Amino acid sequence: MGCAPISAFESTRFGGLFDSPAVQEEIARLEAQTADPGFWSDPAVARHTLERLEERRAPLERIHTVDARLKNLETLLLLGQEAPGDAELLEEASLEAPACERAVESLEMGLLLTGPYDKGDAILAIHPGAGGTESQDWAEMLLRMYRRWTERSGFRAEILDLLEGDEAGIKSATLSVQGPNAYGLLHAEKGVHRLVRISPFDAAARRHTSFASVDVLPNLPDDGAEGVEIRPEDLEMDTYRSSGAGGQHVNKTESAVRITHKPTGIVVTCQNERSQYSNRDTAMRILRAKLAERAAEERERELAAVRGKVGDIAFGNQIRSYVLHPYSLVKDHRTGAEVGDVQGVMDGEIDPFITAFLLRKRQEAVAAGSDA
Repeated sequence: MGCAPISAFESTRFGGLFDSPAVQEEIARLEAQTADPGFWSDPAVARHTLERLEERRAPLERIHTVDARLKNLETLLLLGQEAPGDAELLEEASLEAPACERAVESLEMGLLLTGPYDKGDAILAIHPGAGGTESQDWAEMLLRMYRRWTERSGFRAEILDLLEGDEAGIKSATLSVQGPNAYGLLHAEKGVHRLVRISPFDAAARRHTSFASVDVLPNLPDDGAEGVEIRPEDLEMDTYRSSGAGGQHVNKTESAVRITHKPTGIVVTCQNERSQYSNRDTAMRILRAKLAERAAEERERELAAVRGKVGDIAFGNQIRSYVLHPYSLVKDHRTGAEVGDVQGVMDGEIDPFITAFLLRKRQEAVAAGSDA
């Protein structure tokens, strides 16, 4: 009933990565270390060992839990074949089969999210490219797409900063997306998105190409950015009046905040909250996330310089094209994933692209490990 055996997707999707002899040997070695009488003589090393042990055990425990559920479903189906007239058995199997399929899909997605921030919340920012109203309208279409996706996925989305366009669309938008695995999933959307359509703003009804960039950052707690230090003397803060539609408070007080990190030149803004204090707190969270991402990218560049080029991660330009004319197609250029239902995609059905991207990342990680 749509539920593949757990071993099938382990072998085809992950290559035994999570249940390989090497993983089992590492678990056994770590367990032996925890049993040593002098294990806690160095608390820092002990904590690191326990964290590593939990990191290796957790995927296997999830696999075994789903495996047990699949075996239970198999038993129900066998019993149903032996007693085809048993309505109670058939009803139980018909309920368990789709639940089993969802559990496998959830497990599969969870196993693909192994980054340090993947399990947490995200900050998503959208900026139109050159092109004025055309690109600003496209940026607003993307904002709607992601808000629809958060609704479909059960996430909570909150606008942190929104600057409306002069004629239509938006000049920028920043969203906080809260929920399990929000960052790990949305990180697949980082890059430049391209739209091809007959322009609604062109009296001659000509075809136009528009671009907008999407940036995704981990939404970190105050102490969650390892290795990121923000010194007060490195910050320059300006306040200004909020702009755009938004009630009486807009343009009445200088509640909007702009923070510049002088060593890096990173600038963040927030104007969505009513109080200057709240806007400053939100802007600091965004700055902390940007600095953490910058540090992670620097580490990645250092590793790439040491090991040589492994492959294009493809977080860069034009990750995806949305074509409305002369045909209808959305294509991800990193993975080759294609969807013909453009309207469905714009209504938030972007999971096929996210899944394809995560699978490609995992395959590249396995290939890099085997080449090391």
